[in-house]
Amino acid sequence: MKASDSIMNSYAMQVSEKRGSRALVAGFWIFTALFCLEMIFTAYYELLVLPQAAQAFTRLGFPAASFRVELSWAKVAGVAALLRPMVPARGVIYVIKEWAYAGFAINLISALIAHLSIGDRPQALAPSAITSVLWALSYFFWRRLQPRSS
Repeated sequence: MKASDSIMNSYAMQVSEKRGSRALVAGFWIFTALFCLEMIFTAYYELLVLPQAAQAFTRLGFPAASFRVELSWAKVAGVAALLRPMVPARGVIYVIKEWAYAGFAINLISALIAHLSIGDRPQALAPSAITSVLWALSYFFWRRLQPRSS
């Protein structure tokens, strides 16, 4: 067994002992997978369904060209960060995941504000609101899986 395997196994045992159950891990992966699927879908839509995505961004008051592309690639990078396997807390991956969660929070709050600021109908808020709930649950479970600092 390699040293890295030993470290990961001991970390997994530490997490399961300290944090309890497989239910936390299952909850984390279920909500994270659903959240990441939604983010990848929106990134795909914004990158490859060009006319409709550009119109949607323009209607919300954002520049249709560059901002849409930057936001989409940031979503792809954030999803890649969130799907990285869990490793011991406070490492580089931990910090990257924290920033990915923060970036997604800013994105989702901005989407809700954009829809509200143009007076969109309440149904237009539903996708961002549902995705925000998935984000919150994914983040909640991820934080619960992290060992506490002594």
